[in-house]
Amino acid sequence: MKPKNILVFGSTGQIGRNLVRKLTKKNYKVTAVTRNLHQKGYILKTQANPGYIEIVEANVFDTEKLKELISKCDICVNLIGILFEKKRNTFNNIHKNFPSILSNFCKENNVESFIHISALGIDNAKDSKYAQSKLEGENEIKKNFHKALILRPSIVYSIDDNFTTLFMTLLNRLPFFPLYYNGNTKFSPIHSLDMAEIIATIIENKIHSQTIECVGPEEMTFKEIVNNLLISINKKRLLISIPLFLANLSATFFEFFPKPLLTKDQLKLLKYDNVASGKLKTNFDINIPSKSIFKNEIDKYSYMWRERGEFSRPN
Repeated sequence: MKPKNILVFGSTGQIGRNLVRKLTKKNYKVTAVTRNLHQKGYILKTQANPGYIEIVEANVFDTEKLKELISKCDICVNLIGILFEKKRNTFNNIHKNFPSILSNFCKENNVESFIHISALGIDNAKDSKYAQSKLEGENEIKKNFHKALILRPSIVYSIDDNFTTLFMTLLNRLPFFPLYYNGNTKFSPIHSLDMAEIIATIIENKIHSQTIECVGPEEMTFKEIVNNLLISINKKRLLISIPLFLANLSATFFEFFPKPLLTKDQLKLLKYDNVASGKLKTNFDINIPSKSIFKNEIDKYSYMWRERGEFSRPN
């Protein structure tokens, strides 16, 4: 029997790489889309045996290319998202217009399913451009393609993330660390491997036409996350609650960086808890529990930020 072709946008990210590996091991054929074949192609080539993966270079604004790719696939997965805006990569373009185009083409070509990664907590963050663009993108998808499945993960972490790795770098270098909103914002961190497993299982079980919140097995405040990171890298740092006006001032300064440490929009997002709402099904409700414990997972790679690196003693 001919294997199903799964088209994956965002295949070089932390979720994408794990997902490609899982799907090809289950004998699906994956078409992995990347913006730059020469920079990212080598990463993807290691994720599957020849014949099970095809790597395609495409721009997300090239609608003709997108239409061609979707016409050849059975299932389309969109993992693309941004945390800050840069040139044409605006929240509106990436989180609303791009998913709208994909879902329209999925409907036209009668694909089996369209799986889209959104974000948890966006219903409440009315003052965030990021959250509103994500919500508008979801609405466009639902309007265009009724078989779409939307996943709303809490913060996703792994050795390849820009979350725990960035914070451990800062905690390693700075004598103190700022806490916004007193560090009380709640998260339910989910490992990228667990996210990949959720998507792969959803594809196998042919689940569609709903919105599912994806959470890890723990709820933690931002302060608890930072303390766990400090324990893992064997460091002690002063944690200081930063007044909102100072936080806004620092965010304004960071926005001039090519890759800002913090933006004013991200600061707005930090006001809102990032845990299961209780209004939608979670991955636990559909029998795909996430099993990775935050402290156990970061201990596997935090040695890179310890005093003696890989030769440091385990905690």
